[in-house]
Amino acid sequence: MRADTNRVVIITGGSRGIGRATALKAAAAGFRVVVGYASNEAAANEVVAGIETTNGKAIAVKCDVGNEADILALFKAADEFGPLGALVNNAGIVGPSLRVDQMSTDRIVRMMAVNVTGSILCAREAVKRMSTKHGGTGGVIVNLSSVAAKLGAPNTYVDYAASKGAIDSFTIGLGHEVAAEGIRVAGIRPGLIDTEIHASGGEPDRAQRLAHNVPMKRVGTADEIANAIVWLLSDEASYVTATIIDVSGGR
Repeated sequence: MRADTNRVVIITGGSRGIGRATALKAAAAGFRVVVGYASNEAAANEVVAGIETTNGKAIAVKCDVGNEADILALFKAADEFGPLGALVNNAGIVGPSLRVDQMSTDRIVRMMAVNVTGSILCAREAVKRMSTKHGGTGGVIVNLSSVAAKLGAPNTYVDYAASKGAIDSFTIGLGHEVAAEGIRVAGIRPGLIDTEIHASGGEPDRAQRLAHNVPMKRVGTADEIANAIVWLLSDEASYVTATIIDVSGGR
């Protein structure tokens, strides 16, 4: 059922994969959608066009969440689009498979800047707008973690796993911090999902290759993750906060 909330949801990394699927489903649920994208303007505009063809409202805003100035510009654009009701911290990066003793400082710093610091800064800006302490009317923050946070990703990308472990801790801490201020904070830990992120890490077939390790014996889809995110954004999840949900086929 479509709820004409007219409230804005910011989705970082909204031009592809899980972010794209979430943008389309959030629009169908009645949100005005701000599609944050790092570099692929054409893909972001395609998401906006897809939303507008179903009479939804959306804009695309260029934002590298590893850059604070970009984050501030993203939220300024959202302010002009409507009252903020939700944030989905989806933007993230992964590097090529390496052992820790092969990783450069630049790689690790960039990983943490995008996956951790960027998410915290986006949440900071969202809390300033949504918290009843600051005159807001409440809202929801959903952070994208990963099953890698539990598994550690040895011999692959321990730095990525560590960044998602930080997101888990942040989700719980912030959830407790703003629970009495009208803001719910929850996390999603996707498992092996069929998205482009594996190609960006140099292994486009990784999900399919490891599917046999999943109890359900298959990879997940971006839509399956988006379904869980949009449920968390909805009033149906009104008593859910400071928690993380695995959407991983049992992995």
